[in-house]
Amino acid sequence: MKKSLRFGTAVAIAAVASMTLASCGFGGGDGDDTASGETTLDLLVPSYSDATQGLWEDVIDGFEEANPDIDVKLEVQSWDNLESVIATKIQGGEAPDIYNGGPFAGFAADELLYPAEEVVSADTFSDFQDSFIANAEVDGTAYALPLIASARALFVNNALLEQAGVAEAPKTWDELLDAATKVSALGGGVAGYGMPLGSEEAQAEAAVWLWGGGGTFGDATEITVDDPANLPGAEQVKKMIDAGATQADPGSTDRSPLMDIFVQGKIGMQVGLPPTVGQIEEGNPDLDYSIVPIPTQDGSPMTVGVMDQLMAFQNDDDKKDAITKFLDYYYTSDVYVPWVQAEGFLPVTKSGAEALSGEEALAPFLDVLPDAQFYPSTNPAWSATDGAFKALFGQLQTKPAQDVLTEIQAQADAG
Repeated sequence: MKKSLRFGTAVAIAAVASMTLASCGFGGGDGDDTASGETTLDLLVPSYSDATQGLWEDVIDGFEEANPDIDVKLEVQSWDNLESVIATKIQGGEAPDIYNGGPFAGFAADELLYPAEEVVSADTFSDFQDSFIANAEVDGTAYALPLIASARALFVNNALLEQAGVAEAPKTWDELLDAATKVSALGGGVAGYGMPLGSEEAQAEAAVWLWGGGGTFGDATEITVDDPANLPGAEQVKKMIDAGATQADPGSTDRSPLMDIFVQGKIGMQVGLPPTVGQIEEGNPDLDYSIVPIPTQDGSPMTVGVMDQLMAFQNDDDKKDAITKFLDYYYTSDVYVPWVQAEGFLPVTKSGAEALSGEEALAPFLDVLPDAQFYPSTNPAWSATDGAFKALFGQLQTKPAQDVLTEIQAQADAG
């Protein structure tokens, strides 16, 4: 399954998105498939960019130099092939020792994975952002290690807000509605707030509003879209649309083309991702903009988080110590932070966030990482729920908020 995290560097001028099939089997960083040490670890990872294989090879070279008795065999696959590859390997009794992927709850349920705390030191485990570790848990036990993160923030066109007489970026829904309405009133094809409720990523815009009002999509055991706590956010979406604070026809507008319009300077505010910085640098470097936390009902901090994980398969307990050594080495700040920077992601460790705190373009995203909330991706019904949001949430433009939430819940329950 393709992951939404697959984006290019946040501070470079363009996103890196090409996927490559780097190898067909495990091979060492130097291409030599013969074991060179007493213990061999198989590492299966997806390709995030054209640089992914080389970056992992650099990590492996440094690790093997420090641990000459351990040989790491690397296999890089495209995201398009990754899930079929891991399924085939598991069925054939050839699961990798370490795997970089997305969904992991099924592996944990089949008792294929080590608990995360068993394959990293206490110092490494405690360095992860608490909210990210919580998202890697099944029944209270973490079976995966956070690897890379994405978060969202509000991009603000400073010039448009100034023209509209808005003194500062909004922090609450009321302030956002007021500011967006004033910007839309400027006319000339300008919209106050870019609201993408189309099928591309409606679940993300839904999360911005429903979670921003104290709601939730549910957890590992229950999907709760029609929970009363979600109604304030859905009703605020309708209020924004009815007030003319958004672009025309938000129910059929997708995020990517709408962000292009923001980059062109025709939208006052829109929620974006770290790679949006690169889009602006490439498409309109003179744009006067700022990045601030997403406004919520009461102004409390919140962001929509997404992450990929590393996990260790219980293939051979004799390899457990070697796995721990590799993971501890990888997550040291001197190794992990450059890797994250090169791939253009946000770090999931506290030390990584501190190391990158001086990066102006990343700072607003790093600031909100501790408050990240996540989709209930460990729930088997999440896939159907995700599809229901994409198909139905845009109907808020024309239907009562409660009716839309009820329909999404029904489709999620039907599977």
